[in-house]
Formats: sequence, C-alpha cells, structure tokens
Amino acid sequence: MSIVKHPEQRVGVFIDTQNLYHSAKNIYHARVNFGNVLKDSVAGRHLIRARAYVVTTESGEEKSFFEALEKIGIETRTKDLQIFFGGAKKADWDVGLAVDAITAAPSLDTVILFTGDGDFIPLVEYLKVHDGCQVEVVSFGKSTSGRLKESADHFLDLDSDPRRYLLNYRPASGRRIGRDINVSADEDSIA
Repeated sequence: MSIVKHPEQRVGVFIDTQNLYHSAKNIYHARVNFGNVLKDSVAGRHLIRARAYVVTTESGEEKSFFEALEKIGIETRTKDLQIFFGGAKKADWDVGLAVDAITAAPSLDTVILFTGDGDFIPLVEYLKVHDGCQVEVVSFGKSTSGRLKESADHFLDLDSDPRRYLLNYRPASGRRIGRDINVSADEDSIA
C-alpha cells in the first residue's frame, strides 16, 4: 500500500523496546541501532514524540542505555521488573503503550509502532478508524505477526538492512561488518 509522507506530518513513535531487543538478539545475536531506526521511520517528518517503554532491574545496568535513548530524542517510560515466587519474571508494557498511543493520536497524523507483537492489531485498527491516523509498524519481518503487517498502512522491515539497523551485526559467515553507531549503550541489561 502506498502511503503519504510529507515534512508537515505530525508523527508519534511508540517503541516496544523488549520486543525489538529480543528479536535482534534471537535472530541476529546483535543489538538494535535505535538512532538509525528512528531516523528512517520518521523519514524527515515532524516528530512530536518518541517514547520507549523499558524495564528497570535491581542492578541498574540499563541506565546507560536509557541515557543513550534520551540523547537521540527518545523519552523513556520505565517499569520495574516484577519477579514472582518461583523465579518467574514479568515486564509487560503493552497496555501502557496502547493507552499513550490512543491519548496522543488526536494530535498526530501518523503513529509509528516499533513492535512485531500481534497483540497490537486492535490498537492499529482503533487508531486508523477512530482517530484517522496513518499507522506504520517497524520491526524485524522474521519475527513480526503477519496480521500486524497486513493491518498497518506501512511496514518497515528491519531485516531488509541489518547492517544499518543493528549494532555488532555479523553476517552468517561470522565476519564482522562496520556499523553506523548512533546508540552504542549495552542493551543486554534490559533483557
């Protein structure tokens, strides 16, 4: 589907950080270059807000990663990692991300969701129908819900250029490739 992108478009970006982190780690054994992903997804339009939903741990190792995000203009919303009896862990931001996107939508022309999670299909449909927003999804195609891709007005597949969208990317041959570093903080602490 062809979409319109022009400099006056007001854009809001909502980042399911855990989803992108785990996709990059599991598929490529690398980390997301959020600077390049943000730049390419916004594509010269008027960025109103970029917000990443992140999890804090007791150790606080993720602090430098959060600072790196803020340095490139991405706000962070934090939630403590919940550890349940028996060792189970939970850190779910889906509802918070959805509420923020719905709340911001009346002031936006385009909502960009950085996620591959099919649980966001109802959000995409709601934003398109009730707020008239163009909704774009950015994620790794290999780990993105097919129905989510279909429901979005546009899908940016990060698998299309792993050298651009990943830090520490190594092709299957194991040879290290140079990288364009915009965010170099260690994301391993947000797992």
